[in-house]
Amino acid sequence: MIVMMTDNNSSQAQWGAGSPPRVAPASRILVVDDESTIRLLIAHILSHAGYQVDTAEDGEMGWEALQAESYQLLITDHNMPKVSGLELVRKMQAQDMALPVILISGAMPTEELNRHSWLQLSAMLPKPFTGDKLLRIVKKVLGEVQSARQQGDPVPDDRGEPTVHGLLA
Repeated sequence: MIVMMTDNNSSQAQWGAGSPPRVAPASRILVVDDESTIRLLIAHILSHAGYQVDTAEDGEMGWEALQAESYQLLITDHNMPKVSGLELVRKMQAQDMALPVILISGAMPTEELNRHSWLQLSAMLPKPFTGDKLLRIVKKVLGEVQSARQQGDPVPDDRGEPTVHGLLA
């Protein structure tokens, strides 16, 4: 099941003085995670920050969503039934889908990433993480893509080290 969240009516009181900045409504994100609590929490944080968010409950449904809709970012868990996060990235690359990807996981697949260094990940975010950290990484990844497009450069094709890998902590 794919769920679309577009609630952009958050109040300053919900976020306090440190309210996250609003973003252009064109920023559409797909969140794929088999844990419903995590998936809906990420979607809630992102939608209240002004992003348009769709969710999918596993990699197979995420793949269907990617083929049906256009997104500016994919946030995917790694350990999922049917299709893992890295398998989803491989499918995207096999179809020449240029989309930044943030991989989230309780246990990062370091060995698999080392074996497949050509996988194009924009960032990795280990669980557990805070909403602030999630928003910082999303903003950074989308900012890098937008900056590259404004300069007429191709979207970064990082076949090695992810561009915001340094944001892990």
